[in-house]
Amino acid sequence: MTTLPGGPLGGAPPEESLPGPTSPDPADGWVEDVLGPDYRRRTLDLGTDDEGAVVASIVRYAPRDDPFPRPARAVLYVHGWSDYFFQTGLAEYWHAQGAAFYALDLRKYGRSLLPHQTPGYVEHLDTYDADLDAALAVVHADLGQHAAVVLVGHSTGGLVGTLWADRHPGRLSGLVLNSPWLEMQGSSVVRTVSTPAIRQLARFQPKAPLPNIDPGYYSRALLAESGGEWEWDLAWRPTPTFPVRGGWLNAIIDGHARVAQGLRITVPVLMLTSTRSMISPRWSEEMRYADVVLDVDALARRAPSLGQVVTLVRIPGGVHDLTMSAPAVRARLYAEITRWVAGYGWD
Repeated sequence: MTTLPGGPLGGAPPEESLPGPTSPDPADGWVEDVLGPDYRRRTLDLGTDDEGAVVASIVRYAPRDDPFPRPARAVLYVHGWSDYFFQTGLAEYWHAQGAAFYALDLRKYGRSLLPHQTPGYVEHLDTYDADLDAALAVVHADLGQHAAVVLVGHSTGGLVGTLWADRHPGRLSGLVLNSPWLEMQGSSVVRTVSTPAIRQLARFQPKAPLPNIDPGYYSRALLAESGGEWEWDLAWRPTPTFPVRGGWLNAIIDGHARVAQGLRITVPVLMLTSTRSMISPRWSEEMRYADVVLDVDALARRAPSLGQVVTLVRIPGGVHDLTMSAPAVRARLYAEITRWVAGYGWD
């Protein structure tokens, strides 16, 4: 018996056995999620790696007072680094747009993190192809092979989704990027200068933790206990973040280099970022209205190189995860997404 750690407020979900390989029967393997009875979870068996068994987890929004819809459109959400899906407002928004909503906790994150694993660790971003393929198989088993899917990616999930969409034309109908981590803080110069040292570390000590420089300001800006409005499972989204390791950072740098070379995404892309970053060693209340994680100007410069049709929208007052911004800012964010959907949608 394997217990998956944590619940949305730190409690532990019921102990359960990991299921076998993903079944084509969409009714097989779904259980109530830690987010409550309106959310169902399914564990996806991804085989093994050097640390042992590997799983991913897919969560489906299925309100009790609204029978699970079978529309011809769906959203698949992919979270960021040291993170997992818990933003129920995002699910409710897409459901109101007439789309079935699914969220993927990647291997070694959140619901998918097993006791023997190094949190968040992979050495190649292409490894996530298996996670995305398994999740999309479930979506199409639910909704049919011709269901149109828009991938929504936040931060590192945005980087993963961007590279996947470029390498898998024809699989998606659109791509929505929420503060995607497409470049190192500062510029490509920072990435170029730091790459040789990271390459050496990745070669000889790939899992050695790097010094953690997270001051905790992002969590401070968001958590209810420090004046924000959010609560989450600190085992799955800790402060400071999970340790960054050389092998993983090397994979991120490779991903950034691929984006910098220019991609050829054929479906419409909506890229959303805050209008400003505020990366400082000292806390300020203004951090509740800015991206304190990434350099949003560096991200915005990457937008034109993503594909054929790219829309860039900057959100005043947005935090790093724009869906967790202040209520008025969130309203602006969702209005911009709705406008984009009206123009491009799932065509």
